[in-house]
Amino acid sequence: MPLGILKIVQAGDPVLRRPARPVTPEEIRGREMQQLIEWMRETMRDAPGVGLAAPQVGLSVQLAVIEDRPELLASLAPERLAERQRRPVPFQVLFNPRIELTGDQVEFFEGCLSFAGFSAIVSRSLRAGVSCLDHRGEPLTFQAEGWHARIVQHELDHLNGTLYVDQMRSGSLTTMENLNRYWSDVSIQEVLERLRCGVAD
Repeated sequence: MPLGILKIVQAGDPVLRRPARPVTPEEIRGREMQQLIEWMRETMRDAPGVGLAAPQVGLSVQLAVIEDRPELLASLAPERLAERQRRPVPFQVLFNPRIELTGDQVEFFEGCLSFAGFSAIVSRSLRAGVSCLDHRGEPLTFQAEGWHARIVQHELDHLNGTLYVDQMRSGSLTTMENLNRYWSDVSIQEVLERLRCGVAD
């Protein structure tokens, strides 16, 4: 394993089911937490993924990193990017994040680095107002929309001990191989019509 690449824990590890503890500004500014930020960034990029929460690397603290790089969007057709409202997101560090959700709920396939090899349809809000501490321990607020809002919601679930499979549409779980084979260039509406899947209880 390359230096700075952390092991991503998988579903079933108890750390993924515990609410993470808040982090103080003093901790954030400390050497260990600054090193963790860098290691998490490298781990997320190596995976590759668009977000990573500290519980996913075995640490029950309220820290998530997010980055949706342009090269990750290159393989998607323009109409799929538009449907998802997906645009590049620069690297972000979120400590102790809180969100206020607004806008319609939309459904798309969603995956997780801690549930490797699978994806399922999950409903998320289109907009999220976020308040958190940044990598310097300073207050930060921003608005996330579209796919960015989905990423934020997914990572905050991790900090609360929740996985996307807890709220997926029943019947929509698929391997990544079959997602790419059958559904990668199909609108979400057509996917739902063809799967005729229901909402999980």
